[in-house]
Amino acid sequence: MNPMDPDQQDIQEWTVAAEEAGERIDKYLAESMEDGVSRSQIQQWIKEGHALVNGREVKANYKLQAEDQILLTVPEPAELEIEAEDIPLEIIYEDRDVIVINKPRGMVVHPAPGHYSGTVVNALQFHCKDLSGINGVMRPGIVHRIDKDTSGLLMAAKNDAAHQSLAGQLKEHSVTRKYTAVVHGIMPHDHGTVDAPIGRDPHDRKLFTVTDRNSKHAVTHFVVVERLEPFTVLELKLETGRTHQIRVHMKFIGHPLVGDPAYGRPKDREMQGQALHAAVLGFKHPRTDEYLEFQAPLPEDMKQLLDRLRKK
Repeated sequence: MNPMDPDQQDIQEWTVAAEEAGERIDKYLAESMEDGVSRSQIQQWIKEGHALVNGREVKANYKLQAEDQILLTVPEPAELEIEAEDIPLEIIYEDRDVIVINKPRGMVVHPAPGHYSGTVVNALQFHCKDLSGINGVMRPGIVHRIDKDTSGLLMAAKNDAAHQSLAGQLKEHSVTRKYTAVVHGIMPHDHGTVDAPIGRDPHDRKLFTVTDRNSKHAVTHFVVVERLEPFTVLELKLETGRTHQIRVHMKFIGHPLVGDPAYGRPKDREMQGQALHAAVLGFKHPRTDEYLEFQAPLPEDMKQLLDRLRKK
């Protein structure tokens, strides 16, 4: 990563809500960072000037005020040896530029503070001689990611040219991404579109919600595959790729994902982790420009869930 290139830096922004006024900035950021960064690490970043409030440097004990604009530039991690680990990968496709895998549910995509092993990156480091370096030492090869408890197709780049091509396709929304999900309730419409902006949940900043405040445009298309009282099987197509997008959108329309620990229904024990699988992935090959599309069958736990529902 070139630290002078703002397009490649990890820059995160927040606007402080009225009910959050009076909170220390170090505590606020520690609770807001998605990857679980420690409060001591946040304090160090603030000391080094990586966090600005209304364009100015502050101290870690600064008390936030309503409407404060926080800008955090996450520094490139110190050179860190991410160990290659002999973890089995289900490889769907591979050549000298790109690799497509079927990620199992429960596997984290890339290392993060406090979680440096057992990830897709550790496995890729063992399997591949080279991975793109654009996303830095913590996320080599990673162009996009899917949640830990979502299974399915994930592509990674083996060189920087491939990474730039694939990242560009994602930015242009030209990558085909279709998911299979099981949601609560009987969906009344055979197909539809959820067009609702997504931002941080002001009540729990580790989660996201549909909101007009500090949000990003988000669009999810759905088609009903099967209705299994009291659930519905959907095929969902992402037009945008926001964090937790499908999970947030399904909750927003009153049909949360079965098994979703964060956005689902309490005491939902149909399965461990959300019933969401990245089933189809399509993109133009970064070298040949040929369109490639791959499919991954449902994982065993989702198959068993559907078998149980069909027998009811």
